[in-house]
Amino acid sequence: MPEVSTRTHSVTLPQGELTLTWAAVTDTGRRREINQDAVLADFPLFIVADGMGGHIGGEIASASTITRLSATLDGAKMTPRIIEKALTRAVKDIASHPEATDEGTGTTVTGVYLDVTTPEPHWVTLNIGDSRVYLSRDDSLVQITTDHSVVQELIAAGRLSPEEAENHPYGNVITRAVGPTESVKPDYVRLDLVDGDRFVICSDGLTKELTDFGIQHFLEEHSDPAAAVSAMLDAALENGGRDNVTIIVLDVVFVGAS
Repeated sequence: MPEVSTRTHSVTLPQGELTLTWAAVTDTGRRREINQDAVLADFPLFIVADGMGGHIGGEIASASTITRLSATLDGAKMTPRIIEKALTRAVKDIASHPEATDEGTGTTVTGVYLDVTTPEPHWVTLNIGDSRVYLSRDDSLVQITTDHSVVQELIAAGRLSPEEAENHPYGNVITRAVGPTESVKPDYVRLDLVDGDRFVICSDGLTKELTDFGIQHFLEEHSDPAAAVSAMLDAALENGGRDNVTIIVLDVVFVGAS
């Protein structure tokens, strides 16, 4: 079992004191030989990338994406432009390995960052692919990102129910990815900065094995992020561990200025 620890970062904003506490874990799972997932969990950017492609192509794609996004942390204030420039560089990195990558190589990129470029700081989620960002607020868990997948398109068109989607043969087919033939413009969602929020950012290796109810259960059982991600990983492996599993739990404490 991977070592998991909780990290904390505090920042003083004009509106008050913000303290973030988080933990991240990634695991190969029980049926895959290599881990094609990659993770970045460092203030102010929290990202999961799930690579796809034969041989080591998916591993190259996810690692390149995380490396390029990590380079943006050096004093920069996160913006969509910075994110997309990093993803464009990642696409070039992926294409620079023709011996291991092809048109089918790519990666999801999903996560959340703190935007302090406006008078009111807020969260922004970003998403390409079918990894997910969930938000737990007021005892309710909501999926914030929308999957870029064939199954999600069938659900949106009313041709498939969410229950039918769980075991659909096209369940692994995504419609957008970061790769040589894809656009690198994510979908963005803005969220208010609210005390007590908990984010879960994860690859589909978790959501294949754990329902939304199960995710919420482990959040309620474990107030410490490291304990929460460890419990979710244990459950995903116990339920089959059919894919690589990557999870970030990010907790928000925000005390407004008096």
